[in-house]
Amino acid sequence: MSTADPQWDDVRLHVVTGKGGTGKSTVAAALALALASRGKTVLLCEVEGRQGIAQLFDVAPLPYEERRVVQGPQEGGDLYALAIDPESALLEYLSMYYRLGRAGKALDRFGVVDFATTIAPGVRDVLLTGKVYEAVQRNRRTKNARHYDAVVLDAPPTGRIAQFLNVNSELAGLAKVGPIRSQADTVMTLLRSKRTAVHLVTVLEDMPVQETADGIDQLRSERLPVGAVVVNLVRRPALDEEQRDAAMSGRIDRDAVAADLEATGISATAPLLDGLLDEAREHAERRELEDEQRKRITGLDAPTYELPRLPDGIDLGGLYELAAELCRQGLA
Repeated sequence: MSTADPQWDDVRLHVVTGKGGTGKSTVAAALALALASRGKTVLLCEVEGRQGIAQLFDVAPLPYEERRVVQGPQEGGDLYALAIDPESALLEYLSMYYRLGRAGKALDRFGVVDFATTIAPGVRDVLLTGKVYEAVQRNRRTKNARHYDAVVLDAPPTGRIAQFLNVNSELAGLAKVGPIRSQADTVMTLLRSKRTAVHLVTVLEDMPVQETADGIDQLRSERLPVGAVVVNLVRRPALDEEQRDAAMSGRIDRDAVAADLEATGISATAPLLDGLLDEAREHAERRELEDEQRKRITGLDAPTYELPRLPDGIDLGGLYELAAELCRQGLA
């Protein structure tokens, strides 16, 4: 297993985004697990209310509380998880900065919290990112709080990531001064620093790759740090280059395929041969298209990592397999 790429040594906050269907949450969980396997104490956060972490790690739905989902050896390697919702984050904020206590809970009962975060989505994002900021900023001198070596955020999709992270812009027309604005300014110092990296997850298809390219452009225009591009669900090649060319041009020796089938005891009927040759051609064409998308990704000027499509789907064992692959390639 290789050591981590030095360019990620200073990163404390790994933000993971991606178009829906690319496996963003799976990659975020695998990255958190990979970092924990390096002996780090890691917090994995989600902010979309889907309880994706609980499903991936096969645990009960997460409350607004940091809970250990993977326990490592004594020298470190623990992975904790947290589902952040804006209502709980606002109540915590009111308790910390205004000492409202029971009054804050009363506001929640009257629906004031939900009202505030609905009419002012910029405030909602400040609260969500503010909680992540608080977890990153902790150090070993922080009383009654767990210190994390790294925080991984399973963030909103690529189409909304720049807006979600650029909380200053979202608050421009809402709060020019005051504690909320001050918190947004403080959060931005972290999000635009070398301690943060925004990783984008894609697959080798046209629309996800285009959204990844657009997302990178938006992040760079907002001066937010682009991290890696993780190409997920990569199929293992079934044909080498020569075989692929033969399949696409219809030059596969039909008689040779029939002889191979007969040698294994399978009757080489015409429909079976037609189906196999059609499947070979479709596979070759798909690989050709995937290679074109891979070239586009290479031109995005960002470090690229690839994760395989697992034949048995994603379970906890699959997560460990993906985490090991990220360690091997150096992202963790």
